[in-house]
Amino acid sequence: MLIIGGLLGAASAEASAEIPRLANGKPDFNGVWERPYVPDMSRSGRDQQGPGTLPFTAWGEQSFKNYDVTKFDYTGHCLPQGLTRSMNSPFPVEIFQTAKRLAILYEAWNVFHVIPTDGRGHPKDADPTWMGNSIGTWDGDTLVVDTAGFNDRTNLDTAGHPHSDQLHVVERFTRSDQKHIHYEITIDDPRVYTKPWKNTRVFTLRPDWEILEYSCEENNKDLTEGHIK
Repeated sequence: MLIIGGLLGAASAEASAEIPRLANGKPDFNGVWERPYVPDMSRSGRDQQGPGTLPFTAWGEQSFKNYDVTKFDYTGHCLPQGLTRSMNSPFPVEIFQTAKRLAILYEAWNVFHVIPTDGRGHPKDADPTWMGNSIGTWDGDTLVVDTAGFNDRTNLDTAGHPHSDQLHVVERFTRSDQKHIHYEITIDDPRVYTKPWKNTRVFTLRPDWEILEYSCEENNKDLTEGHIK
């Protein structure tokens, strides 16, 4: 048993040593990453694992039942997707990382999100925003991104799962090897869900890709032809 444990420990250490790192020794997430499309965070699919049935509060369940994309969809009006729907989109992201901050550039909607990793906390009485306020800390080789301070004008996903301004999101980015990131997102919103729940995914490094220009306003037939209101 000791021998097996030693072998497993050596294998783990070898895999960790092969992960690209910055000069400060932290895992290097720089690059363009392919991600699975996650239109419904409750379900599982290729390179993603959802929790299944979500633990709605009575208010949250009714809010979800009342959602009707044909009556109004904010993304159809080219308003910001919000943090979770930006992470759910099928388009790639590019990550830029330094010792004190990490920025995610989303091809979808051509938006960006900056995450300080310099030890600061959340600001007091921050104005609620579409993407929320994020801070990053390290748990070993895992980057933990804590985000709060959301407005309540977005949904979690295309399926319409709701959230309130009490939403708290924790993302965990782990460079599992040279080509992949293991990504875990935890949703905590006591007004909508009775307990926190998770969705996990795998991102793949694509050095042969670049993020492209994206314009929601161009040829927006869903809106101009009246498919949505």
